[in-house]
Amino acid sequence: MYRIPPKGSKERERLIAEHKACTESMYGVAGFSSLLCATQGDVTEVSGGMHGDIELNRVLLRMRAQEAKGKLVSICTKIDEEWRIARLSGVRGVPPKFVDDRVFTEENEVQHAIFLMRLDEMSETDGQPEDFNEGWKRRSDNWTVT
Repeated sequence: MYRIPPKGSKERERLIAEHKACTESMYGVAGFSSLLCATQGDVTEVSGGMHGDIELNRVLLRMRAQEAKGKLVSICTKIDEEWRIARLSGVRGVPPKFVDDRVFTEENEVQHAIFLMRLDEMSETDGQPEDFNEGWKRRSDNWTVT
């Protein structure tokens, strides 16, 4: 199983740099994906990112597999102008709560900030066999949660 690179390691810094490069290359593209555009804002020719970096792909898959409760999300507070980071409650009908007072003017910036925050929240052993839980037997949708 793949382990999350520890804080301060060269591998972790490389993952962060790769994600940042993808973020910057996606400026001008509606939405967000962790891919590296050959020309900034033009997705007709993409490479790298989660398709070319297996470690980044694995980390992103682990992040996506986490349960909704407590997950960080971007909230658009002014259409195409401002975004903030919030945390999901995990309860249907209960709105997310903002985690801080930062306001982002680019959607890509908030996505990278969420990546950094989630990476810091993950343990090095996240996704290891000891984390496996047969949730379907407990009538839980998400088997990745203990």
